[in-house]
Amino acid sequence: MIAKQKEFCKLLKKSNNYDINRKRNGENKIKMKNIKNYNLEELKQELISLGEKPFRAEQIFNWLYKEKVKEFDEMTNLSLELREKLKQNYTMCNFNILKKQESSDGTKKYLFDVLDGNAIETVLMQYHHGKTICVSSQIGCKMGCKFCASTGIAFIRNLTTGEIVEQVLAVEQDIGESISNIVFMGIGEPFDNYENVMKAVRLINHPKGLNIGARHISISTSGVVPRIYDFANEDLQCTLSISLHATNNEKRSQMMPVNNAYPIEELMQACRDYIAKTNKRISFEYALAKDNNDNLQDAKELVKLLKGMICHVNLIPINPIKNGKFAKSSNENIIKFRDYLNEHGIVATIRRELGSDIDAACGQLRRNNFEEKSKNE
Repeated sequence: MIAKQKEFCKLLKKSNNYDINRKRNGENKIKMKNIKNYNLEELKQELISLGEKPFRAEQIFNWLYKEKVKEFDEMTNLSLELREKLKQNYTMCNFNILKKQESSDGTKKYLFDVLDGNAIETVLMQYHHGKTICVSSQIGCKMGCKFCASTGIAFIRNLTTGEIVEQVLAVEQDIGESISNIVFMGIGEPFDNYENVMKAVRLINHPKGLNIGARHISISTSGVVPRIYDFANEDLQCTLSISLHATNNEKRSQMMPVNNAYPIEELMQACRDYIAKTNKRISFEYALAKDNNDNLQDAKELVKLLKGMICHVNLIPINPIKNGKFAKSSNENIIKFRDYLNEHGIVATIRRELGSDIDAACGQLRRNNFEEKSKNE
């Protein structure tokens, strides 16, 4: 166990949560508390500490998540005195759009300024069942997956609860419509920012929050095994997605260094234990890379690996990245792979390719922005 912890620590350097710092009128940065970091009970305690009645917290929640206002002065059923207290002590963490790309298929990719000089990426996707948003959980990522555009750019920090929720609010404001589905599959490893992600999920799901059903929320992990066990105890109806991408340790470790800490055998056992405890289906993500993990033998090994599990396999045509070593598998191989899984009792579908005419790969827009800034410095 000690050896595994040491191995994982090579990937996961301890990170700190940050308060949001904002510049006002060119003054020095003033440390402000992000009001969207608080759940309803916590916000009630904040109001009490300000000498206010706790029911004001529900009014503020309504303004934030139902009316979706951007300024405290818009909260017109609060007294002027309370609004002034809020302005003096809290920020609403309203993101600015640094860049936005729109695909011919309706996909929109956002680069948001998180108000401390850093940027994060969020993606809006259009499906027949509604609008889905892919949110980031960290600024950068420690996992080092070889097919991800975030690899090679330094990890900065975890996103706070409010910064995760704000991605949803910012996109809704931009498009003028509500989001129906959320996937935690953007930049970062959600289970490496576990507490903030779980808190954000509950805020998003809360009836007085964004009120998005838990069954419409998916959380993806590269395979941080201890957190899979923690998640099984959360009593949430969210979907757990596992980024698998290979069927043996040799290939998976080459693609995903986290496998050196938590090899496939341990990951699969954690998945089986999760299903046994929750009776919920797991979605396995499998990015098909040409001449790497896309042949018939890989399909056979995947069937053997997942046999008897309540699961679904989401086959992903890999998005090539700049200087990346993996190329997209051929359409013929992808279809053959899917058909073999379905014929042998493993439900598999091919993820619809979206945003192929923009920076489609996860983290690509942020990476391009980072490289542009570096050239100009």
